[in-house]
Amino acid sequence: MTLISTNQIISAHASLLNKGTRGQSAGSPKAAPAGCPSPTREVDMRLAGPLRIMALVITVAVTWIVVSILLSGLGFPWIQQLFASQENSVTAEPRARKYKCGLPQPCPEEHLAFRVVSGAANVIGPKICLEDRMLMSSVKDNVGRGLNIALVNGVNGDLIEARAFDMWAGDVNDLLKFIRPLHEGTLVFVASYDDPATKMNEETRKLFSDLGSKNVKDLAFRDSWVFVGAKGVQNKSPFEQHMKNSKHTNKYEGWPEALEMEGCIPRRPAAS
Repeated sequence: MTLISTNQIISAHASLLNKGTRGQSAGSPKAAPAGCPSPTREVDMRLAGPLRIMALVITVAVTWIVVSILLSGLGFPWIQQLFASQENSVTAEPRARKYKCGLPQPCPEEHLAFRVVSGAANVIGPKICLEDRMLMSSVKDNVGRGLNIALVNGVNGDLIEARAFDMWAGDVNDLLKFIRPLHEGTLVFVASYDDPATKMNEETRKLFSDLGSKNVKDLAFRDSWVFVGAKGVQNKSPFEQHMKNSKHTNKYEGWPEALEMEGCIPRRPAAS
């Protein structure tokens, strides 16, 4: 019978413990090789980028909200006004105020505001406006080639009659019948279109001269002419413009430029 010493028992027990330890080490996760990041570190690095972007977005949003509140008047309203005034000065210019018939300033009391525009060549028709009412225009479809004439009550500014007379192929007697029987104080607004003078005779020129025109005696083929006169005036009218048809100065081929005239005409006192 072999006797086992105490030292042998201790050595055997130590050997068993070493085997168990090696077995546990073999079953545990392997350590990462030297110089390579651990799996946990790789996960942390992948999360760091999105987290930084999210933090930046939140910071910008909060900053925008705070600045908006301050600019709304809680902190610095003058900043908002400063930027607003600069923007308005760049994007919008103040428009000049217009008065009756587009005049740049109002007429005095007891005056009638008017604007008369001749036709442009034989394309754009004339316009006659009085007290912000369009008496004659292409839109109203009451203008035509020749002389466009509106008769107005000089006391109250009411339209009496408006007609166009063809001075190229029409009958001048129609025009004579229209202006011969005018009553004292009747206002006469005239705007040419295309040709105002081919059919005009001496009687016609004299009648317009008696209404206050000083240029009608020289009116010729395709001239531009605008005029405001009145029955019974003693002096020549200050409201008249005349542009000769000349190939050297014509704005359009065969026609001078259109004329535009505006002003204020005193009302005629009502008969007592």
